[in-house]
Amino acid sequence: MIEKKEWISADVMARYAGHDRVLGVITWLLLALVLLDISLLHVDSRSTIIVLFCSLGLVCYKASARFLLRRGETKTLLDLVLLLLYAVAVSWFTGKTSSPFISVLYLILMATSLTLGRWIAFIMTGLTIALYTLLASFQSPSFWYDIGGHVVKIFPFILIAHLGALLRGEAESARAEVERLSLTDDLTQLNNMRSFEALALQQEKISKRYGTPFSICMLDADNLKQINDRHGHLAGTELIKWTARIIASNIRESDVAARFGGDEFIIMFAGQEQQNIVAAVERIVRVMHASPFSFEGELVQGTLSAGVASFPRDGEELRTIVKKADLAMYRSKRRGKNRVSLFDDQAGEAVPSGLQVGGEKLRCGVPKLDDEGAAVHFGEGEFPG
Repeated sequence: MIEKKEWISADVMARYAGHDRVLGVITWLLLALVLLDISLLHVDSRSTIIVLFCSLGLVCYKASARFLLRRGETKTLLDLVLLLLYAVAVSWFTGKTSSPFISVLYLILMATSLTLGRWIAFIMTGLTIALYTLLASFQSPSFWYDIGGHVVKIFPFILIAHLGALLRGEAESARAEVERLSLTDDLTQLNNMRSFEALALQQEKISKRYGTPFSICMLDADNLKQINDRHGHLAGTELIKWTARIIASNIRESDVAARFGGDEFIIMFAGQEQQNIVAAVERIVRVMHASPFSFEGELVQGTLSAGVASFPRDGEELRTIVKKADLAMYRSKRRGKNRVSLFDDQAGEAVPSGLQVGGEKLRCGVPKLDDEGAAVHFGEGEFPG
């Protein structure tokens, strides 16, 4: 149920901020080492002036980029390219391929592969090899007279880029899994309340800004205790998982479902008032009633009680809407369970929607869910407009 949410992008920006700090430390440390090196090795005055000019240019870039460029992939790439060019320029005047700063190229390639991924790392590797070849071509003996030795030095460029990209891929996979676990209920694979609250609060802001409605539905399994007593707690766990599967199969991609706690669930229907989602919630309740699940060779029957409230009709805050949907859900339980109730401010409590599953004729037949996957989805016209 958890897809890549836009609000998670704050974490991505935080990572780029971390990359920016690390590259800043590397840059200032390299500048310090370069200045120390040219002062100790007594490089000729012309070369010293050029190196100092390049160092000043790098300092000016770092100072201005902090205010002019937004942190992100583009800025990180620009930082690394300029750092590479600076390292090559310094190497040119301090021994070319024999310069002590040639090793900085390995560090730049590793940083590129770890922060920007495989393809950009390989492009940077190609650029680094070209610049290294340029350095080698203007020294004595030239590149072609000692090609074997230079190939030995060039090969680690490719190896470092490849290993760095592999490490980044593993780190991204691990981060994605941790992120998924932090936002998903482990038992039902629905959103957990942490992610639901973040998404619902975002919807609340959108609704207030543009005057669009949204509705909250609370659902609770009616007979969890009886199932636990009769079949054991493992059956109760299966009931919760089965309920989550039915809910997930009968909402739109734009709706957000979460496990509220225990055997209680919550759904946010974006852009819809309570009257417009009654048919959708009724379908969930009907499917639950008509679709017993199999447990240790027995069919176990479950039912749901549901309550619905909406913004702005029933309140101006998410917390208020959730509370009133919860009251409507308990109204359904008091009226006999296995039904949907809407919250009515004028009555001061929830009123039934008219659905009574047990013993009443349903508006339409309800297909069952098979063991391979939930097959019941909204038909055309479930949501007016």
